[in-house]
Amino acid sequence: MTIREDWHTADIIAGLKKKGTSLAAESRKAGLASSTLANALTKRWPKGERLIAQALGVKPEEVWPSRYKTGESRGAIAEN
Repeated sequence: MTIREDWHTADIIAGLKKKGTSLAAESRKAGLASSTLANALTKRWPKGERLIAQALGVKPEEVWPSRYKTGESRGAIAEN
């Protein structure tokens, strides 16, 4: 079994930039204050993680494997 590490914050930001967006832009698109999604970079926040992962085109558990145990991801994503 391979232990995967969470993406580095800089990699998340760079990934968003490669997709032509930013944390601030995705926050505003979701109707949030421009700095709100940055909270998901350092704290578990399933809704924010889902929004960031969607913008990156991946699942939240790929970006933050330490926050999602096997079988937990569906329930965690539905939380606010």
